[in-house]
Amino acid sequence: MTTVIAFVFMFGLLVFIHEFGHLIFAKRAGMLAREFAIGFGPKVFAFTKNETVYTIRLLPIGGYVRVAGDDPEIIELKPGQHIGLEFNEDDKVNKIIVNNKSKHPNARVIEIEHSDLDHDLVIQGYEPDEEDQKLNFQVDRQAFFVMDEEETQIAPYDRQFASKSTGKRAMQLFAGPMMNFVLAIAIFVIVGLFNGVPVDEAKIANVQPDSPADEAGFQVGDEVVQIDGNTISTWEEFNEIIYDSPEEELSMTVQRDDGTETLIITPEKMEEQGITYGQAGVRQASEKTFFGSFEYGFERAYDTTTLILTNLLKLVTGQYSIEVLSGPVGIYDATDQVVQSGFITFLMWTAILSVNLGIVNLVPLPALDGGRLLFVGIEAVRGKPIDPQKEGIFHFVGFALLMLLMIVVTWNDIQRLFL
Repeated sequence: MTTVIAFVFMFGLLVFIHEFGHLIFAKRAGMLAREFAIGFGPKVFAFTKNETVYTIRLLPIGGYVRVAGDDPEIIELKPGQHIGLEFNEDDKVNKIIVNNKSKHPNARVIEIEHSDLDHDLVIQGYEPDEEDQKLNFQVDRQAFFVMDEEETQIAPYDRQFASKSTGKRAMQLFAGPMMNFVLAIAIFVIVGLFNGVPVDEAKIANVQPDSPADEAGFQVGDEVVQIDGNTISTWEEFNEIIYDSPEEELSMTVQRDDGTETLIITPEKMEEQGITYGQAGVRQASEKTFFGSFEYGFERAYDTTTLILTNLLKLVTGQYSIEVLSGPVGIYDATDQVVQSGFITFLMWTAILSVNLGIVNLVPLPALDGGRLLFVGIEAVRGKPIDPQKEGIFHFVGFALLMLLMIVVTWNDIQRLFL
């Protein structure tokens, strides 16, 4: 149950922060944000505030912010169509009843001749029994369509995504991944403040029982200064050698109290998603420092970003197979193991996943933020947008392929659980 709560909290936090970035910059740019959703599929919970519908949906596989003009507008008024109109105190149309007009006895029914809800905000037409008298109605900028008794706010062109400058559109798309990096930095800073900042030296703070380090005789406070006769001065050097030496005997010289000791250790062979590495069973020493915690937050976020980009490059170039990828099932399984290691480890895992989410969304693939940023960049270079229909097809096909990839990855995750 603890793992379930931790996973739901972590997933909700990562998606919320990501979509919150999109939402805030959409509103700052004057875009109409129709919906802020956590999850996909049927609605589980919803409420409306400041023009935006906030929803929690059934399938925990992401989230989205639906901005007016991002997708084709759902409702279109056509000449000859009969609609009902309701008015506000300024005699402007504030509700356009598309169907079920009998449920709105106070609505004025007209037959449309012409409508423009993007620029002029006007509806022209006739009352059914008086076709010789043309009527003109001014529409309120915040009027609503009413379809099947559900209200959808209209979106004048200046409130649509496409109406904004390339800079504002790019910032709205980039804001989601950016907030994931901000969250990761904040978590790393918090960990540094409460748990201390790792020291630069290869100094040991904890030795796991029955681990290779424990069997070799390592003690808390030991500082590794040589490995196989080669001098080392940082934890990164020590950790890299351990990582690259599974089941290989290593001779290590450690500084202990006022003297030195020589210890023989054989790192345990570990395998995760097709990657083999060594593990010693020790934890790096740390010290508490206020300003150092902020430096640590940025450094750790940078190092995590570099590592993920390196692994992503290896995946693209074929050095890693698709087997290394994990979906929700694999992440849940890893979270189960992380939760057992303590709250600080869980926080670090959350920060790492936040960086990963930010990077993945910036990859220039269809349907991802990076793919849409690519189209904005192309528009900025060529001076005019690409045909929206062609872009829509590109993203639709890309989304379908991503869903297929998600199915394959999830299937691999399930198979690994039973191996």
